[in-house]
Amino acid sequence: MKKMLAAVLAALALSGGAGAVEVSAPSAVLMEKETGTVLYAKDEHAKLEPASVTKVMTLLLTMEAIDAGQLDYDTTVTASAHACSMGGSQIWLKENEQMSVHDMLKAVCVVSANDCAVALGEAVAGSEEAFVEKMNARAAELGMQDTHFCNATGLPAQGHVTSAHDIALMSRELILNHPKIREYTTIWMDTLRNGQSQLVNTNKLIRFYEGATGLKTGSTDAARYCLSGTAEREGMELVAVIMKGETSEKRFADAKALLNYGFSTYTLKNVTPQTPLAPIPVELGTQATCQPTVGEGATLLMEKAKAGDLQQSVEIVEGLTAPVAAGDPLGTLTVTSGGETVASIPIVAGETVERLTFGQVFGKLLKMALMAG
Repeated sequence: MKKMLAAVLAALALSGGAGAVEVSAPSAVLMEKETGTVLYAKDEHAKLEPASVTKVMTLLLTMEAIDAGQLDYDTTVTASAHACSMGGSQIWLKENEQMSVHDMLKAVCVVSANDCAVALGEAVAGSEEAFVEKMNARAAELGMQDTHFCNATGLPAQGHVTSAHDIALMSRELILNHPKIREYTTIWMDTLRNGQSQLVNTNKLIRFYEGATGLKTGSTDAARYCLSGTAEREGMELVAVIMKGETSEKRFADAKALLNYGFSTYTLKNVTPQTPLAPIPVELGTQATCQPTVGEGATLLMEKAKAGDLQQSVEIVEGLTAPVAAGDPLGTLTVTSGGETVASIPIVAGETVERLTFGQVFGKLLKMALMAG
């Protein structure tokens, strides 16, 4: 239901006012984080070089390794000769130099440090080659069908490509499930090595765009200027992806145009029943009632023009017979705006109610008989 709703909203969005947005880059996407709905797309599946926007996947796998207990923010990582040989954007790690995962994440997010990206990849998978295998496997899991990674950095490599659509997918996964990454991606200026190394964020949105939360810039001669820019306002977070921008300034201008369009046109609504859902009687159950609840899809992405006049109607079963499993469908909450159905949200069992056994039924009958006597 949730996926179907997102698809419908995406179709409506792309057929609506998005034409009013002007983006100079040849490939771009605007996606809403919570629902994954695409609000704008321009040649979004073109396979292009992503440059350092690649590191969104490097960051995602690192954060997942931290969540899994494989690494900790305080874990010390020793720089290998391979990591130190990367070139490009870096913090000039020396072989065998030691630095915490925390500081390396900061270096990757703020100044796009290639040496730290590879060092983190080696810490996660043992080698950059093994890490790249993980990157491609995770991309496949996320449905990134336009993507093939050859390294952890985005440095030029034959066949290292992705698309604006796929960058939006991995960016959404990172910010949706690893909100702590914002502690790094929102840094404008900082230092490393006890103040000896100065860091200034390559993502100018962080300083100059209200609500900016990240995420990653990238540029090479072939890739031109790329960006996955994220921002949050009024509880809604958007991902704006720009590929092959002509200049750095145009890349940021395009991202701002997309974000401004999204924030001015759409809003998130969390739908709750206007009247609390009453418990439903259950026959032959280990308890007398089952509490219904609203299922998936209760967070709606809507055009602001339609969000102010929402109406609800509820259809729900009057009674149940055990067993009832948590999540079993019990009815529908229909949301309309101006007579048009906006969403049909499932109402489901919020708990499991087991069926009484023969012995339990006999015991109840016996108890009732004794009480009557």
